[in-house]
Amino acid sequence: MNYKWIALSNTTIGTLMASLDRNIIIIALPSIASELHTSLITLVWIAIGYWVVTASVLLTFGRLADMFGRVKLYNLGFALFTIGSTLCSISQTGEQLIVFRVIQALGAAFLFSNSAAILTDVFPENERGRALGLNQLSIVVGSVIGLALGGFLTSYLGWRSIFWINIPIGLFATAWSYAKLRELGTIKKEKIDWLGNATLSGGLVFLLIGITFGSFQIIDVFFSLFIIMGGTALLTLFYIVEKKVPQPMFDLSLFKINLFTSSNLAIFLNALARGAFTLVMVFYLQGPSMGLDPFHAGIYLIPVSIALSIFAPVSGWLHDKLKLQIFTPIGLIVSAVGFLMLTGIGETTSFYESVLPLVLVGAGMGIFASPNRATIMSSVPSYRRGVAAGISTTLVMTGSAFSIGLVFLVFSQTMPLDAAQSVFTGSFNALDNTGMEVNKFMISIHFIFFISAIIMVISVIPSITRWIT
Repeated sequence: MNYKWIALSNTTIGTLMASLDRNIIIIALPSIASELHTSLITLVWIAIGYWVVTASVLLTFGRLADMFGRVKLYNLGFALFTIGSTLCSISQTGEQLIVFRVIQALGAAFLFSNSAAILTDVFPENERGRALGLNQLSIVVGSVIGLALGGFLTSYLGWRSIFWINIPIGLFATAWSYAKLRELGTIKKEKIDWLGNATLSGGLVFLLIGITFGSFQIIDVFFSLFIIMGGTALLTLFYIVEKKVPQPMFDLSLFKINLFTSSNLAIFLNALARGAFTLVMVFYLQGPSMGLDPFHAGIYLIPVSIALSIFAPVSGWLHDKLKLQIFTPIGLIVSAVGFLMLTGIGETTSFYESVLPLVLVGAGMGIFASPNRATIMSSVPSYRRGVAAGISTTLVMTGSAFSIGLVFLVFSQTMPLDAAQSVFTGSFNALDNTGMEVNKFMISIHFIFFISAIIMVISVIPSITRWIT
């Protein structure tokens, strides 16, 4: 087999596994809450902690990849991810599950920060968009397939089974990557920017703690604002540090490249708009009005996956052939239309009624993702691709984490706290399914999808600017 296809196959498995586990746990949260007797805030951080940790370390891992070799650290990521999955499957408390998800997230960060760079090293420019499109497809499809697969496994084998499937695949892929992948990138010795990593990680964690703990009234509003201001101050300090240190982890000089800057701004806004999409849909489908079991809730989301599977590789192939930047704004507009249609979703909906908006959301993601990712990776020098991949994926993870935080903030402001807790822990039988609580639940969902549509439209601006210039 040609080496480039070996590299594509292995990195696609890696990103598929890592992305699948970002969302596969969401559909199992009610079962986890029931068995482990977790609090609502523990459930929130079981879901959101994976994103935060991955976003916090991606840049440093990208730097390490440029220093020590992308393949070596990619192999390490597979091993860590497999170990973390094993530990998650034997968790006895919610807090243990959060810690073991951190180990998973560290492995995922190695996979995410190196897969795109490995492919960019291997594939020539005229094939790069298609290769990155297939890899990007595995990231987003994995996130959606995780819901259907997670629903099936949770319904019939229990929530621990969602981690069992990673173990044999992880063991095989770790051995395969170690035996077959070889280093083709340029090794460049640099120093690690520990202060930059600490200020970025601290800033993200403080902001999300302030938002989530404040939303559920675990801390009062003044303390919540104090923590949020502390997080903002740390992120400001992070920017200052990155301007001063000789070898920053967040290479601000790359943002002097117009294509790199506009593409990353678009990808961040896109993640902010859609990052919590699957979470909202899962709790709508399993919530007080629809009341589906995990398996059938996952089935409803299959159209998103199918649309992604079709449009992501096609848009990547067309980008390679035509070199047009118009695909990215088209994809964002298509997704925005899908979100606008979802603002009219009723308390109950049939599978066929939901197909069109879900297909539009998925198709738009696919059309946007491949050309945008190829543009980012091709816009920087080859020896900076590890850092470039880390920056773009960090922005995706950060946008997605804040998207989830925004969702819980909206729910907490539009619903009584006890009603929100009933929905998210699966104990909503106590709610009056025909009363005001369901009405407020639907108002929250409609408002969230409206915000997503607006952010999608805003993200078109940097895409069009890039296209024109």
